[in-house]
Amino acid sequence: MHIKTDFETLIESNLKRRSFIKNSVKLGLASFVLGGTTSLASSATTDLLGFEQIPANSLDTVTLPEGYSWDVVIRWGDPLFSGVENFDQNTRGTAASQELSFGDNNDGMNFFLLEKDHGLIVVNNEYANLEHIIPKKVKTKDDILKTQAAVGLSHFEVKRISGRWILQKDGMLNRRITAQTPMALSGPAKYNDHLKTAEDKQGVSVKGTWANCGQGKTPWGTYLTCEENFNGFFASSNDDVQLTKDQTRYGVKRSDWNYEWYKIDDRFDLSKEPNEPNRFGYVVEIDPLNPTDVPQKRTALGRFKHENAEVVIADNNQVVVYMGDDERGEFLYKFISKNKYVEGDREHNKKLLDDGTLYVARFDITNSEGYGEWVELTFGKNGLDESSGFNNQGDVLIFARRAGSVVGATTMDRPEWVAADPLSNDVYCALTNNKNRGKRSNAGGDSTPVGGPNPREANLYGQILRWSPMNGDHTNHKFTWDLFAMAGNPEVHQGLKAGSQNINKHNMFNSPDGLAFDSSGRLWIQTDGKYSNEGDFAGMGNNQMLCADTNTGEIKRFMVGPVACEVTGLSWSPDQTTMFVGIQHPGEKGRKSNFPDGEGKVPRSCIIAITKDDGGIIGS
Repeated sequence: MHIKTDFETLIESNLKRRSFIKNSVKLGLASFVLGGTTSLASSATTDLLGFEQIPANSLDTVTLPEGYSWDVVIRWGDPLFSGVENFDQNTRGTAASQELSFGDNNDGMNFFLLEKDHGLIVVNNEYANLEHIIPKKVKTKDDILKTQAAVGLSHFEVKRISGRWILQKDGMLNRRITAQTPMALSGPAKYNDHLKTAEDKQGVSVKGTWANCGQGKTPWGTYLTCEENFNGFFASSNDDVQLTKDQTRYGVKRSDWNYEWYKIDDRFDLSKEPNEPNRFGYVVEIDPLNPTDVPQKRTALGRFKHENAEVVIADNNQVVVYMGDDERGEFLYKFISKNKYVEGDREHNKKLLDDGTLYVARFDITNSEGYGEWVELTFGKNGLDESSGFNNQGDVLIFARRAGSVVGATTMDRPEWVAADPLSNDVYCALTNNKNRGKRSNAGGDSTPVGGPNPREANLYGQILRWSPMNGDHTNHKFTWDLFAMAGNPEVHQGLKAGSQNINKHNMFNSPDGLAFDSSGRLWIQTDGKYSNEGDFAGMGNNQMLCADTNTGEIKRFMVGPVACEVTGLSWSPDQTTMFVGIQHPGEKGRKSNFPDGEGKVPRSCIIAITKDDGGIIGS
């Protein structure tokens, strides 16, 4: 006799709670979990997804459906201002030229309309690709400074001229933000002892931002950049320095990722400034319409490896921000502002992210139902007090990972981008993969059991989680959840590794990362996974971008990127006729690529503009 697993029971329960037509595909798991392996027909289509799906490939170019075209808007090293030398294929520029040019490894971005056919693109520059930015084997001081100038953010104006979006050198709002740009610490952790250094004895200001991954855009017109893998830029000149448990939890080590910033600046040397890493790992709010604006590190949103920040205005006008911590076995978070959004009052709204409550997600399937709750992370509540090593709310926020462990948050399979459906109250999160699931604990010692929203051991492929706040209220602490899709390879595996019902040989992918909805309700899915096209990943080709109809569960491949790239970051012109997409690190780790400039040229991260040849809405 077959005894149902908890996971099978959960699926059956979800099917009873939701209508079959909407959710047997939307849930995506029922087909094989309940005994079948039937996939959606590759020819299936909906009114929402009006393009012909393209096949996977391993070409060194961008591939789009018939009727679409792409064009490069800007590349790493392109000057933002006149008088700056053009990108040099041999030297790859200097620190001085890089500081005034488009940064490296562009990631999350947003388009801000200034006037008709004139806009501002604000984009993160996550890190410097050492194998390309420094062609020599030995780093000079200028080389190290160049890597500091290559990270942070790039702001640049563009104009649509004869159908193409053209960089506007010397635009009034053009700006580079780097590892040396002055910033302010704001919110409850300001003045905290763990943020004080020799240079900043009060804990109120900090230089720079880097490891900027995903982003958010607020209704009041500001940009949220999210600090992720900040730990890889710190090291110690003293091999005997003792690291704290909190430093280890955040991945800080005695050695860095070969950037060697600590050799020219003591603030990156752990033996001299042990508190400096505590000043990174935040959501940073920037006013893109003011090029002299001092970026604000919003400590109320917690410190962890932020992937993106999805902003929602609740029905009562409180601001809700959903956030993922991109580390194996870390958590999902939600922030609710204390005060309310006031339409048109920009100065009032710019203070909303400094005062509110941070929560962490806990999933419960003990009753065979997909339920969960948001647990408050406030000093003095839920065991967050002196007995667990916290002295105040600032401590709780600076060490949010430890706080999540104390309250029993659910360890997740690397929460990446979060996206809220503009046409419903559903929220989606890409859980990209987790080779440690069911194998080992996270860095804080929390177990990572198989089950619930993380149903596969040693998860190679990732899944897309969906939840709905109770009563449609984003401020409610209860929610229901299911899995919209489980990536997999049905050509190689059966069972859970094959993926969910809406994954088939024509649209399979691995490692969903970037997620965003367009205004018509299409869910766009970008990948950052294995591109070997072999073994478990045979037939998947290069990283890609797919599009989903969340009402039917249908997923279609829209774009394939060049060799060894990550497809990451996307935004739209307000009329939805242009999609801006990021191509990050083509040709990484020695892979052969000359994208986008062609044979003999160094590969360069870039932003492309995708348009429909008939001038229509992208995806329609």
